[in-house]
Amino acid sequence: MAEIIRDETGRVLFTEEMKKEYTILCPNMLEIHFRILVNIFNAFGYHAELLTTTNSNIAQEGLKYVHNDTCYPALLVIGQFIDALNSGKYDVDKVALLITQSGGGCRASNYIHLLRKALINAGYPNVPVVSLNLSGLEKNPGFKFTLPLMRRFLAGLVYGDLLMLLDNQVKPYEVHKGDSAALVEKWVKGLSVMLRDGRGIKQDDMVKVLDRIVKEFSEIEIQKVPKVKVGIVGEIYVKYAPFANNELEKFLYEQDCEVNLPGLMNFLLFKVDNRIEDIKLYGGNLAKKTVIKALFDYMAKLQNMMIDAVKKQPKFQAPANYDHVKKLVDGVIGYGNKMGEGWLLTAEMLELIECGFENIVCAQPFGCLPNHICGKGMIHKIKKIDDRANIVPIDYDPSATRVNQENRIKLMLAVAREKLNTQQEQKDA
Repeated sequence: MAEIIRDETGRVLFTEEMKKEYTILCPNMLEIHFRILVNIFNAFGYHAELLTTTNSNIAQEGLKYVHNDTCYPALLVIGQFIDALNSGKYDVDKVALLITQSGGGCRASNYIHLLRKALINAGYPNVPVVSLNLSGLEKNPGFKFTLPLMRRFLAGLVYGDLLMLLDNQVKPYEVHKGDSAALVEKWVKGLSVMLRDGRGIKQDDMVKVLDRIVKEFSEIEIQKVPKVKVGIVGEIYVKYAPFANNELEKFLYEQDCEVNLPGLMNFLLFKVDNRIEDIKLYGGNLAKKTVIKALFDYMAKLQNMMIDAVKKQPKFQAPANYDHVKKLVDGVIGYGNKMGEGWLLTAEMLELIECGFENIVCAQPFGCLPNHICGKGMIHKIKKIDDRANIVPIDYDPSATRVNQENRIKLMLAVAREKLNTQQEQKDA
């Protein structure tokens, strides 16, 4: 068994020896993206496993070790980890946990410390917790986010965004139910092998793969009929994770809606761009700015390649790129507003309205100050900018009932359907 080594703060380090022996458990947020990413980690010699458990016991486990006033995503992620360790499925002497750290002012940067405290209280003080971050917050000798790994990682996120986008546009209209899901499954497996072998990473190769994916989705037989179009925004975990938002996407599909879920690349570009904005606003190291700008430009180029691929097929609606989304809030909210999702949350709502998804669910953890300011707090201003906006903010926490959440969404959909019917009658007339 690998030796337990602690740093000067008492933190259990993830060592080179552990990399060979330990299973690294990863929380789930975006099924398509994270399945690809976990396979990329495994291609680099790690033994990563994606947690897909969603039982009701998870929230209760979280409440045992995390105060209810703490961010709901932290409660769920920590509860999911503790539930996994308690399940008996894993050798707790050969398991590690992976969690992201943004490094910003959001409470999410401190989840890792809450998790370590929870592990001690739950009787697992020797389980190492690995931080996945680009800010140099924590380092482990057995886990290195190298440049080759980062390139595959970013390619996987771009492919994930494309698959999610196309699935959302095809699934509500497919003639043969399940065609889109089957194609997503095919490509998740294919891309995992491709990225594992180092293919589909160079930009010329990525263009070809992106084009192939779009072409195959365009060949699925669909029947376009008028539907209510609904966008989803909010805190990143609650927005994306079905377990956190009570399967919001599935509920909206059952209500006969077309769903638009903005891609993950915008959020990552936002986080990198914030470092550049900090230097603009407060000054900083020029060399650091140059490196950050190079990373930003590379990521933006990958996003634009994906958007260009979608534009080649007229049956699909391409999303706006990051630069356009950012311009939408110029004069509406300051670019220094960057805690949590910051100004990006407001910008995503404006972009959704611009592309015809004026009906929006703003999913936020109860008590999440950045979301209440940049989400709920900006609704009145957004409606002044564009009176088509039909936005409902929904709070998620352990005490919130699913019935109440869905009833509030149904009221928003009732307004949307009435407007859709009026538009259709005018068109017919």
